[in-house]
Amino acid sequence: MRLLSVTMAIALVYVYVLLEAAEILFVMMDSSASVLFPGEAEGYIQSLETYSLKEIGSTRWFMQHEYIEKLNMQAILNATAMQDEFVKEQLVSFGKIPTLIHGMISIEIWKQKVFPILCQLHDFNPKSTFPLYMVIHHEASIINLLETIMFHQEPCEAAEDSILDLIDYCHRKLILLAGRNASDGGTVPDRVTYTGDACHSSVQDLQNQNVAIEFEISLKALSVLRYITDHVDSVNLSALHRLLSTHNLPCVLVRLVECCPWSHINKAGQMEKYIDGRWCPIPREDQLKMTKLDGQVWIALCNLLLRLECQRKYDFNSFNKSQLLRLRGFLTEVLIDQLPSLSELQRFLSHLAVVDPAPPQKGLILEQIPEMWSNIMNKNAGKWKAIAKVQVKQAFAPSEDDLRRQAHRLAQTYNLDVIERLIPEKPKCGFCGVEAVKRCSRCQSEWYCRRECQVKHWPKHRTACQLMAEATEKLQKTLNIKT
Repeated sequence: MRLLSVTMAIALVYVYVLLEAAEILFVMMDSSASVLFPGEAEGYIQSLETYSLKEIGSTRWFMQHEYIEKLNMQAILNATAMQDEFVKEQLVSFGKIPTLIHGMISIEIWKQKVFPILCQLHDFNPKSTFPLYMVIHHEASIINLLETIMFHQEPCEAAEDSILDLIDYCHRKLILLAGRNASDGGTVPDRVTYTGDACHSSVQDLQNQNVAIEFEISLKALSVLRYITDHVDSVNLSALHRLLSTHNLPCVLVRLVECCPWSHINKAGQMEKYIDGRWCPIPREDQLKMTKLDGQVWIALCNLLLRLECQRKYDFNSFNKSQLLRLRGFLTEVLIDQLPSLSELQRFLSHLAVVDPAPPQKGLILEQIPEMWSNIMNKNAGKWKAIAKVQVKQAFAPSEDDLRRQAHRLAQTYNLDVIERLIPEKPKCGFCGVEAVKRCSRCQSEWYCRRECQVKHWPKHRTACQLMAEATEKLQKTLNIKT
């Protein structure tokens, strides 16, 4: 049973890595690659609803989690293949963007208030941490889906008042991102790192995974915030006021430029950058190359500082002005060559250095206040331990039959044939390294370009192939899966 839980948890992390990699590269795929048909997606989206903290982990909640996973995969497939983005359109037309935001904030609060208590309960000794991992992963699934669809203006408008809650959520994640870098020097584990023993899946392993996933979520929140700033003209005045005044996001973004939490120097003195879920060593000739995350920060700064409406609303007081002028040291010719629009920001900062802008326009504004976070907190204040105790007994103590059913549903959710189409690079031959078209029929893990390479590589591959094949057969027997 413990081996089963480890296998399923690792499978989820692997799937998440594939989805992440697919988002940042343009992949031409066969139009037949599909997770959902438009009619299926419509049914799933119509059924989306909000759940209380107590209901998190219930059977109905897990069913909705599976729906969101499928919608997430289909949205990525549509976006990367430049197909009709029917998931985005249906989420907008059925008014489900606020539902997604509410679900994401609910999990955020659950992880902060309930999860730590749950891990400390003496009677919490789960046979499998798989259901808990699914809950922790749920927030990442939603922010991933939002990142895919919020690129467009319609979802920002369809969010309506919940855009304020989304802005607050993104601000909390960016503060966490900068704070983590300041407190631990940027040492965030790879998302795919799994520290548990092969025969043991502990709550500590789960907490380690949560740290890696939380870092990823913060990076996704940065992208979502950038897309909101792209469409700042279509959001209401309260949202703009919250971006510029309440949270002073231009100064927060300056801090991210300075600390750059997705880049650090490792113990060997080599620069590493966080790309596709892992820390990758960067050659000296590429160290000045802008990453996607760098670009998101700079584009968001341009959106918030160069639009006339934002300039009229932002308070360029002495503190804000001094913080913004620190950006000039980063605006090198190499950087501007990679993102030419930064030349306009450079001119703006040069003008700001010698001129004091007019004070912000102060009119009578009836500011809207985000309600989701406060409503959830107020409704559950003082009940965190009670919620944890209920969930230990009802949600996170599944029987063997329950785990089998979840594993079967998971296998249906993640169609590996479709997921393989999301891999940004085609597989390489395990022997010669050229592009491969066939793989080992026994373990299904190693790829080869031709039969001769497979024969030559067999002495080296034999042991690993046997271990993987035996593990697969054991798992199939445990789950009663017919091959």
